[in-house]
Amino acid sequence: MTATLARPKWDWTGIVFAVVLTLVIVFPLIVVGTRAFTNVWRYPSVIPQEFGLKFWNQTLARADVWSSITTSLTLAATVTFLSALICLPAAYAFARLDFPGRNLLFFSFLAGHAFPKFGLPVAIAGIFLQLNLIGTFWGVVLIQLVGTLLFMIWIPVAAFRAVDRRMEEAARDVGASPFRVFWSITLPRAGPTIAAAILLSFVGTFYETEGARLIGAPQVRTLPVLMISFINNQPVIQYGAVLSVLLWVPSFIALLSARRVVNSGSFARGFGG
Repeated sequence: MTATLARPKWDWTGIVFAVVLTLVIVFPLIVVGTRAFTNVWRYPSVIPQEFGLKFWNQTLARADVWSSITTSLTLAATVTFLSALICLPAAYAFARLDFPGRNLLFFSFLAGHAFPKFGLPVAIAGIFLQLNLIGTFWGVVLIQLVGTLLFMIWIPVAAFRAVDRRMEEAARDVGASPFRVFWSITLPRAGPTIAAAILLSFVGTFYETEGARLIGAPQVRTLPVLMISFINNQPVIQYGAVLSVLLWVPSFIALLSARRVVNSGSFARGFGG
């Protein structure tokens, strides 16, 4: 008797969803990336008439582009450093210490993400106006610190919880000081996950637009804010396309570096408390 092999059934719902998702997400990226390397692309032609780096040279020759890149990098580095300085000790305390109001305080750090993203900067802008922080570097730093809490609290908490306490206790039993235990055992094992959180915070700050635009304008202009200005006000849209491609680079590097942490489930454990 010959066994009849059943034909696999096509999951048409999944196929349609994948096609729609590709059209919605991937297709615009392809168009923007193509336009960044296009010298001539006139309607109604479907493909560019001439490829080249003409607009890359023109965009990178602008002083305001390099000024915005410097501002974005300086802001991202400053915010990430301050966030690590504030949040990592807090994450260690949430992971290892038991104190009254611990859970309430833990979730209060993330309360800003429970509201519409643009609503919080608008509310804070009223306070900053009274403190003369509108249009200042440190005003933008403070507003961007709020956006780093998700990465710099929850992910490090999961990292510290994942360290085997039996190894720490064994080190203390042989006379190691608390600092030596933390430096030699806890930090090396939690370090890769913490490094991923720091990298994600840096990239998230680098891309942050709403707070930088609302609090920093017009004196503080980051690269994403300049890109929006190019798209809205410049007759040559290739300038905005070139800046868009430049902004993809940090995200691509962050995704490659953080992929192992995300796949390992550390991010999910952080949300699991």
